[in-house]
Amino acid sequence: MLLGLRTVIHPARDLAAAKAWWSSVLGVEPYFDEPFYVGFNVGGYELGLDPNADPAVGPVSYWGVRDVDVAVARFVAVGAAVREQVQEVGGGIRVGTVIEPSGAVVGLIENPHFVLPEGKEDKEGVGDEGEGPGR
Repeated sequence: MLLGLRTVIHPARDLAAAKAWWSSVLGVEPYFDEPFYVGFNVGGYELGLDPNADPAVGPVSYWGVRDVDVAVARFVAVGAAVREQVQEVGGGIRVGTVIEPSGAVVGLIENPHFVLPEGKEDKEGVGDEGEGPGR
């Protein structure tokens, strides 16, 4: 079920300042730059800046999954609570978040455009049939 980390989204109340700072740190401009979200490609993975994210929660890591609805249901079945319902965020990308039993927010992302960096391969994933917690 979990294919690996894909995205980390940081809260960025001052999006322009955060974008400028991360651009200087990374030495690149964002590949996606809108008033509601800024995304950087960092070695094939995404660093996102969200002006509407809750700073009290901190950065949220998003795990890649083949089917976000199935993944959210699986997390809920083993004790997580839905934080944000699954939604499409554009381009066929679907995300949802859950709160795991210890209180941490876990992001789940179904992204048909994601391509692993060269030399990596997508396996069945942890938590597929017969693997992982609750199996």
